[in-house]
Amino acid sequence: MPLDTLALSLAQITIAAGGSVASIYARDCSTRWKADGSPVTEADLAAERLILEKLAYAFPNVPVVAEESVAAGSRPELGPRFLLVDPLDGTREFIAGRKEFTVNVAMIEDGGPIAGAIYAPLLEQVWFGGTSSYTVAAPPGSDAAHLTGARRIGVRAPPNTGLVALVSRSHMDAATEAYLSRLPLAERRPMGSSLKFCHIAEGLADLYPRLGGIREWDIAAGHAILQAAGGIMTAPDGAPLRYGDPATNFRRPGFLASGGFSLPASGPTVAA
Repeated sequence: MPLDTLALSLAQITIAAGGSVASIYARDCSTRWKADGSPVTEADLAAERLILEKLAYAFPNVPVVAEESVAAGSRPELGPRFLLVDPLDGTREFIAGRKEFTVNVAMIEDGGPIAGAIYAPLLEQVWFGGTSSYTVAAPPGSDAAHLTGARRIGVRAPPNTGLVALVSRSHMDAATEAYLSRLPLAERRPMGSSLKFCHIAEGLADLYPRLGGIREWDIAAGHAILQAAGGIMTAPDGAPLRYGDPATNFRRPGFLASGGFSLPASGPTVAA
């Protein structure tokens, strides 16, 4: 299957799950806290159930690593190709009543992302990438025919007036703050969820560093979209960012993401 076709299939699945998330957002829903201190809501669980059903039909022989399933103790045996699922990235934004949350699905092959899709249901926009990256306005319920109107996107050249950095609205840390202080920035924009990767891929910003620990499902779809748009994403020390490590419970020690230019390495980091 061509990678852009694969990415389009993932986009359809994220939109279907996003419709479920949007309907739950419109009413009160229950929230509980997992052992790692992160929140989970009825929307996370409903979206993951729907995604797993659709992935099982579309990719019946491909293992799936999904956030809430892992939290419940699931550890699928992985092969060279597997799927990473974050059914609701930005749960804290969802709980706070902000619209900056997304549904993320990525295909991994030989440790790297080859296709991914990110859907923001309340912003009614989907981004997806395989060989190239695309975006299109997509209200919940949009079908495959609607996605044929997607436009191709790409990163921009660094502006002479200084770089625009995107920073986490809910997860800033001292190491990332110190790293940003070393760069020639014109602006810092707080933003929730994986939207930050999408904005860099679309040429709306230049970089997004995060030097605190993060789960693989939080970043894989954004990595796929960004690299297909001409961007670069590495581990904090500049090494390739690899996926599929159950020994670390699918946790990475952060990353550096940019619009196609090299960022200085941050030095050694430790997964939190």
